[in-house]
Amino acid sequence: MKPLTSYTTTLSEPQAAALKNWLTQHGYKFREVPYAKFAAEKEKTNMVFYESRKLVVQGKGTQEFVEFVLEPEILQEARLGYEEVLNPELLLPRLGVDESGKGDFFGPLCVAGVYVNESVVRAWKDAGVRDSKLIGSDKRIKEVAEIIRKTPGCVTTVVPIGNEAYNRLYATMRSVNSMLAWGHARVIENLMALQYQMKPAPVRAISDQFAQTKDTVTKALMSLGRGIELIQKHRAEADLAVAAASILARNEFVTRLESMGKQYGMVFPKGASAAVDAAAKEFLAKHGAENLKKVAKMHFRTALRAQGLPEPPKVEWKRRSSRPA
Repeated sequence: MKPLTSYTTTLSEPQAAALKNWLTQHGYKFREVPYAKFAAEKEKTNMVFYESRKLVVQGKGTQEFVEFVLEPEILQEARLGYEEVLNPELLLPRLGVDESGKGDFFGPLCVAGVYVNESVVRAWKDAGVRDSKLIGSDKRIKEVAEIIRKTPGCVTTVVPIGNEAYNRLYATMRSVNSMLAWGHARVIENLMALQYQMKPAPVRAISDQFAQTKDTVTKALMSLGRGIELIQKHRAEADLAVAAASILARNEFVTRLESMGKQYGMVFPKGASAAVDAAAKEFLAKHGAENLKKVAKMHFRTALRAQGLPEPPKVEWKRRSSRPA
C-alpha cells in the first residue's frame, strides 16, 4: 500500500495550541495562509490549521508525522487505519454535489454530482480525491477527475451553465443562490435518473449549504430528487462524494474557460481581480460590448467597470462563518 500523503482531521483549541507549540519547538517554518490560524512546513511535511478547526497535513512525511507525532502527542488516540470504525458513514452509498465558477467573472457556472459506494471509497483511498481547493494545479485536478470518471461503480454527471444561459437565468431569478439551487437540483435529478447504475441505491444526497436557509435548494428539487434525503451542511467538501463532485465541476470549468480563450484568441483569468478587469477591457476592445455576455457574468461589477458604466453603491454585509476559500 502506498504511504499516506494527505490527512485531514479536526482539532480542539487545546489540541491546536499543543500542535503549534510542538511545531515551534521542532523548527517548523510558519507562513500566512488565507482563512488559517496557522500553517507550517518542514522538509517533507506541510500542514494548515484552518479557522474552521480543520487540520490538513500533506507531503511525503504525512504518514510518519500522523503516526509518531499527531496521534500519540496531540490527538492522544490512534485513528490512522481506523477511519471506517470512527466514521461508519464513510462507506454509505450516497450522492455528492458541488459547483465551480460561482466567483469567476469569466466562464460558466458548472455543477457536478457523484455517486459513491463502499467499493468506490476503498478504490480512492490513495487516489488524492479531496476538496478541489486543496489541489494545487489544474493539471492535477484533470488527472484526479479522470480517475473519478473511470472508477468502477462510480456514477457522475455535470451540468454546465454557459455564460449566455447564465445571464438569462440571472435576469429572471435575480439571485445567484436561486441559480445554484436550480443547478444542484438539476444534478440530483440527473443522477437519480441513473439509479439503475447504482448498486446499492444511494441513501442520501449531500451538498454545501450556500444559502441562509436549506429551503432554497429543497424547494428547487424535482420529482426524482424529492425521493432522496438531502443533507446540506457547511464545509460539505470534507465528504468524499462532495469532494469528488468539486473536482469534476472545477475540471469542467477550467476546460471550458480554456476553450473559450482559444475561441476568442485571449487568456481569460480566473476569479475577479485587477487582471480580470484588464482582460475585460481587452475583450471589449477586440470583440465589442455586445459579445461580453457570451464570455462573462454580467451582474459582476467588473462588467460595469469595463464598459465605463457607474457602479451601484456597495452593500455592507457580515460574514456568517469563516472557512477555507
